[in-house]
Amino acid sequence: MLRRGGHSFAGALCKSYSSDAAGPKIFDRALKRKQRDRAAWLNRPDDSLLRSVADNLLDRLQDCKRTFPSALCYGGSLHTIRRLLNGRGAIEKLTMMDTSLDMVKLCRDAEQHISDNIQTSFMVADEEFLPIKENCLDLIISCLGLHWTNDLPGAMIQSRLALKPDGLFLASIFGGETLKELRIACTIAQMEREGGISPRVSPLAQVRDAGNLLTRAGFTLPSVDVDQYTVRYKSALELIEHLRAMGETNALMQRNYVLKRETALATAAIYDSMFAAEDGTIPATFQVTSLLV
Repeated sequence: MLRRGGHSFAGALCKSYSSDAAGPKIFDRALKRKQRDRAAWLNRPDDSLLRSVADNLLDRLQDCKRTFPSALCYGGSLHTIRRLLNGRGAIEKLTMMDTSLDMVKLCRDAEQHISDNIQTSFMVADEEFLPIKENCLDLIISCLGLHWTNDLPGAMIQSRLALKPDGLFLASIFGGETLKELRIACTIAQMEREGGISPRVSPLAQVRDAGNLLTRAGFTLPSVDVDQYTVRYKSALELIEHLRAMGETNALMQRNYVLKRETALATAAIYDSMFAAEDGTIPATFQVTSLLV
């Protein structure tokens, strides 16, 4: 079943959230949807970073000594989560949701290659305006998607309301140390070539803020863990290509729409001169904060 902006469970009611009532817009959600459409076409089934993050998140689910008959998985690397579930959580009914129709189609098409007994449905909707009835889910999983929401506490509140009183919220987001090498190189290059800086990499929540965000959303006794991954690339261009394939390129509302060629070349050169290893590869740091409550 594939629904666009509709219901994921029989009888589920769409709760109304007005976008006019939302706070300041940091991210361009329409652009992010287009980037995720592109990521669906550039999808890398063997992406070791996404696989490691998803597996690590699902290990926490496996540690829970209970079952989760009804579950929702939305945004981020939901296709990787689905492929790696392997019976963890004893899920019976699963809804896969994303803002990108192409990403949802990717998940739906991949379903034929998954041999389990999970009844899976698909829905195009926005986690900022979650169209799920209150108290109807046992589990919500979000792997590397929530850091692109304009109102992260608000999105978490909606998830909490959709969960049953004993439901589990399991999520991972990129933390503030992510892409620190790229931030440094880009800042220096812009200062040298343009005499000032404009945001090229999105702001990310610091680790110390993660527990506070969950508390603000009304969750109790949150558990927060941090993992750091270092991925090595042949060049800065290969890093950018990987970010595109993950749907993780810049979507800031206040972004500079044009990146000058000389600034881009200077960024790559500075990145290489400051961080390259003896074998010529460059590292990129990905800090992942895992939330369980």
